[in-house]
Amino acid sequence: MNDDLRDRLRRGFRWTDPGPPADYLVSDRSGWWRDPVILDGLGPALADFFRAARPTVVVSPEVTGFLLGPLVARALGAGFVEAYRAGARRAIAEPMIWAEVPADHRGDIQHLGVRRELLTADDRVLIVDDWASTGAQARALRGLFGERYVGTAVIVDECPPAVTAELTIRSLLTAADLEP
Repeated sequence: MNDDLRDRLRRGFRWTDPGPPADYLVSDRSGWWRDPVILDGLGPALADFFRAARPTVVVSPEVTGFLLGPLVARALGAGFVEAYRAGARRAIAEPMIWAEVPADHRGDIQHLGVRRELLTADDRVLIVDDWASTGAQARALRGLFGERYVGTAVIVDECPPAVTAELTIRSLLTAADLEP
């Protein structure tokens, strides 16, 4: 990945203060989606981390993953499959396979589901998302795919090193790159 993309990602990101009673900052990634140079570079840059593993399908959790996943899939010449959050909308009227996500970065338990018919036994699955905080979503989805899982590509990785290694997470930035 070239340094220009990393620099643009840093410039396009900001921390915002939601105000009282919150005592934390909220990440604002909207500048990434507004910059056409970033959009053009994200797919190939994330795909390059796993190109040698020859993924056949990219799976991404909603919401931001639905934007980012197709960019990576296109760069790889692979397909794309959505991982839906249970309860986020009307139920999908097709058979789904579900993974329980133990406490995510907010401490909430979630369920992610993919349409069963869109995955085959021969698929090589790459998970793509914008941010990995705890690895909970990647770990849950890896559990669905087993040996078909090749790794996880994210823009920002703030997982502990052991989690990054366990889940084969590759990132363009770390949390330290975006410290307020």
